[in-house]
Amino acid sequence: MLEKVALSFLKGMGPVRINTALSKLATAEAFFKESLSDLQRLTGLTVRQLSTMDRQSALISAEKELEACDKKGITPLFFLDERYPRRLRQCPDAPIVIYQKGPADLNARRLVAVVGTRSCTEYGREIVKEFISDLVGATPVVVSGLALGIDALAHEASLKSKLSTVAVLGHGLNDVFPTKNWSLAQNILENQGAMVSEYSLFSKPTRGNFPVRNRIIAGLSDAIVVVESKDRGGSLITAELGNDYYRDVFAFPGSVKQRHSAGCNALIRQQKAHLVTGAKDFLNIMGWGGLHKTTQRAIMAEFTIEEKEVLEVLKGYEHLYLDELAEQCCKPTSQLMGILLGLELKGSVVSLGGNKYAVH
Repeated sequence: MLEKVALSFLKGMGPVRINTALSKLATAEAFFKESLSDLQRLTGLTVRQLSTMDRQSALISAEKELEACDKKGITPLFFLDERYPRRLRQCPDAPIVIYQKGPADLNARRLVAVVGTRSCTEYGREIVKEFISDLVGATPVVVSGLALGIDALAHEASLKSKLSTVAVLGHGLNDVFPTKNWSLAQNILENQGAMVSEYSLFSKPTRGNFPVRNRIIAGLSDAIVVVESKDRGGSLITAELGNDYYRDVFAFPGSVKQRHSAGCNALIRQQKAHLVTGAKDFLNIMGWGGLHKTTQRAIMAEFTIEEKEVLEVLKGYEHLYLDELAEQCCKPTSQLMGILLGLELKGSVVSLGGNKYAVH
């Protein structure tokens, strides 16, 4: 794990560049064992990029990080590890390492982000409480950012409804910001939730971190629900990122005279979000009202051996992304797409958009 964590400490090497380089190397350890000339040849990185990395310093920082994490019960998750959130891994700018404290399953069947303004109104408070309460039957994990306002209310409503909830922080897991939410953070951990961050343990909250961490909120989730937002704000960034990542985005409408709803109304007007008035709308669009079941038509259809293999894998999940299905079926995506098309024509499989498939 040392070299894996050390990758996140390399200077001048963001997640996109490291992901590209890793795809050309056998292991993370190779990044630190190969000579710079061999790394240049193998990865295509420039001499200038490689010379600024300071690999030895990154290894020292990683060793200290791992020791501190072990003492505080924090688990680093590497990009290629099985426990790394599979939804997040599909995002082109996914962090190489994220840190998790708490037992929540980041690969749970259903994850939904609920976000909004810090200065919410009573209207927003009521929506959050009612919406999350009505999600209980679908048992999703609720993701938010532990900020004041809608985020904190989303976590609190989840705890009250006994739903697991995940707080994504814009700083290291050694602190809680804002400090007013310290007790809320402890309640999340004590009730099978988790706190997550891409920042090293002792990183302090800075203004620039929070827009960046919003990509983690969007990337972790199947869907993003914006409850209240002004015409500018972090929740709109999360919604935009959700669209970029092919997530389903929803927004509650509000009065045209209420500035706290201006952002939500704009998302709906620009067709960047589904208009939602309650959990029923959301569950219907997401197909979370009940588990997908094979129809009589599908049962009676004649399947090829390959189609049967794909169906057997899909039956075990709410849905799977194309790359996940390819990995499970041990088939190239080009071949798999032809099989899926045949199953769609037989009415046995449905495409949910964003390269997601489920049994119909």
